[in-house]
Amino acid sequence: MKTLFTSEAVARGGRSGKITSPDGLLDVKLGNPLSPGEETAGPNPELLFAAAYSACYQGALMNAGKAADVSAEDSTVRVLVSLQEDDSEGFHLAIEVHAKIPGVEKSVVEDLMKSAHVSCPYSKALRGESAVTLVVD
Repeated sequence: MKTLFTSEAVARGGRSGKITSPDGLLDVKLGNPLSPGEETAGPNPELLFAAAYSACYQGALMNAGKAADVSAEDSTVRVLVSLQEDDSEGFHLAIEVHAKIPGVEKSVVEDLMKSAHVSCPYSKALRGESAVTLVVD
């Protein structure tokens, strides 16, 4: 497997803290919907994940459209990420991916979405196909 690039982020303070990147491109104060008064201090981790997933998935959708000779350049992708708590294992994410391609039949959009879901790295990661390496610094 060939690595194309690597991004790095550093979190301090957990859900009510801050996220930065060493290159200075990211410097975000987080908001915490679970802590009264901190809900709107900034984006929460699930919002950031939804934003990243929607951008990545739309790229995969446009690639799927190109392969099928269907223009998906005017598409929109909306991702909802919910934090859920269960009774035994802690927390989980529930995710919905919505897509719209103006002027394209629903069945065609569904097929393109299925194809995009196969190739999108975020979709793959959610299926457990990404390796996670744990390292103590």
